[in-house]
Amino acid sequence: MTDDPAGSGRHHHPPPVPGGGGTPGPETVPHRARTAPRLGSRVVLRYKLPPGYPQPLTDMIGELVALTPAVVVRAQDGRVAQVERGQVVALKEIGARPVATREIRALELAAADGWPGTDQSWIDGWLARAGAGITGRANSAAPLGRAHRIGDLHSGDTLDRLHAWYAERRLPLTLLLPDRLGAAPDGWTVSAEVQVMAADITNLTLPDGESMVTVDPAPGAGWRSLRRPGTGVSDREVAVLTAVRDGELGFGVLGAAGSEPLGIARAAITEAPDGRRWVGLTAVEVAPAHRRRGLGMLVCAEMIRWGRDHGATHAYVQVRADNPGALELYRTLGLIDHHRYRYATAPARSG
Repeated sequence: MTDDPAGSGRHHHPPPVPGGGGTPGPETVPHRARTAPRLGSRVVLRYKLPPGYPQPLTDMIGELVALTPAVVVRAQDGRVAQVERGQVVALKEIGARPVATREIRALELAAADGWPGTDQSWIDGWLARAGAGITGRANSAAPLGRAHRIGDLHSGDTLDRLHAWYAERRLPLTLLLPDRLGAAPDGWTVSAEVQVMAADITNLTLPDGESMVTVDPAPGAGWRSLRRPGTGVSDREVAVLTAVRDGELGFGVLGAAGSEPLGIARAAITEAPDGRRWVGLTAVEVAPAHRRRGLGMLVCAEMIRWGRDHGATHAYVQVRADNPGALELYRTLGLIDHHRYRYATAPARSG
């Protein structure tokens, strides 16, 4: 059983971030820059105020939206500062805004609805999912219920109930453990971490004009052929790919009609308990002969645009934390680190 995050390790060398910017340090002035802060990163902007203000300078903390022709920063409350580059005194990237535990749970619930497997059940606050062993997310239990109602795996019968549920489906008991929501019991096998990246879609620069991606509600022949070259997608995998809870799916294909696809992606629109509507990207693939040309970023941007046009307000991807090429691609697109999760698999029980 393997996971299938949006970053498959097949996309490398994203295009450079446009624009100038400041070198690290509080006294940085953009025109003496060596390295620009990343678009989508959290920054502190210090800039000159026009004559007549009681103070000559002011600061603003927010998300960096643009570097050219002007520096644009959007604060958390929605205020926007658009400053001519000559008025910028300092622009420094800072640590991301702390993500509240409730935000992690809300996004994980939306993501669970976007990739729910084919069988689900709540067991003492743990959302158990099964999907014929296809991907880790569709075959794991996550502690996504209310914190005071999540069963303890060290006492009580929650662990036995989870073991029994997965045994009935001939699957090992695997937990999906997001930051701050759960920890692996002693003696369990823990996987490498997966980075969840997210963004408010209004902070992203998306393609304009006619879309270069065709989006269908189910994976067509071209989509399937690129997903599994030579072997095709099995009926069991189709069932996992087309599963969604209270949401909408789109299967995007980049390429001319009637020709072999250049790239594909799956997008799922679901709503979190806090009211945010998320579009999540998975199954991103680029044809081998066309990799390293920016097509992975293009198909992702087009699918986020499709999600926005269908009511999504935010976007996310899940990428293995040891895949620097894919991480950099999504950061260049404007997504920022939100939280991480890892899998923990129970040791086999005797008898």
